[in-house]
Amino acid sequence: MPESPTLSHIQAARQRIAPCIRRTPLTPSATLSERLHCNVYVKLEIFQKTGSFKVRGAFNKALSLRPEERGRGIVAVSGGNHAQAVAYVARALGLRSLILMPEGTPRNYVDATRGYGAEVKFAANARAAFAEVEHYEKDGWAYIHPFDDPLVMAGQGTVGLEILDDVPQVTDVIVSIGGGGLMGGVATAIKNLKPAVKIWGVETEGADCMSQSIAAGRIVTLDTITSVARTLGAPAPSERTFEIAKRLLESITVVSDNEAIAALRLLLERLKVLTEPAASCTLAAAERLKDHFSSDRHVVLVLCGGNMPLDDLPRFLTA
Repeated sequence: MPESPTLSHIQAARQRIAPCIRRTPLTPSATLSERLHCNVYVKLEIFQKTGSFKVRGAFNKALSLRPEERGRGIVAVSGGNHAQAVAYVARALGLRSLILMPEGTPRNYVDATRGYGAEVKFAANARAAFAEVEHYEKDGWAYIHPFDDPLVMAGQGTVGLEILDDVPQVTDVIVSIGGGGLMGGVATAIKNLKPAVKIWGVETEGADCMSQSIAAGRIVTLDTITSVARTLGAPAPSERTFEIAKRLLESITVVSDNEAIAALRLLLERLKVLTEPAASCTLAAAERLKDHFSSDRHVVLVLCGGNMPLDDLPRFLTA
């Protein structure tokens, strides 16, 4: 089985990246607590640098590279938040960055990534971009995978440590799954320190590679990503994240795009925070799971990112 991050890796990551990231707020929500009949909190990674949790893992990986490993710079594959994170990290560390993006990536992601100083090259789709990255590695670029790397996952797992610090009475954590890096890191951190906490995974229809893989008992690769939750658009989990999901998740809830958009609207209207569907889907899942919760439960929703194309907002708000 591939190596997975340990609690000590995550604790070391916390020390390593602390000067580079924001300690994001975790706040209770009276509105959501009343709605779900339990104690609900939101972890606001939407306020992280670059607008998502992704800089945690990217910084931990980049800072762990020896000078000779940095080579010509760092290369990544992403059509979303990982692209911006790697570009930002490279600029902060004085490195070159090259991002391979699928054609059709929303303009806001492309512009933000270039704004952080990265060179962007396009590939036909995500699968082609992942295939192309091997050539850059052979040419001396250091690759930061969006999720299938113990150092990246350890960085993402620092979210779990912060949850335990801020809500030590936590009983349930609801977290999105794309490729599974955030889920894997958070679940590893929390389950090692407080095994009774239940970790609930979430996907959206059309970006549900993990739930399909678990149902099949093997890795399933999606031909296309059809969900509006583009940043959940990994074509497949890795063996590493697949094994963690099987071992540590209570379940995976697959919600529809409409449910994720309705939750996005509620979060904007009542909590005054604008998330992307890949984050608001945790609230949609909580609505599905509310029979599992009671007044003595303390439920944390990880709102993992807020980099939604504003051109999509009018369509979502009138849906």
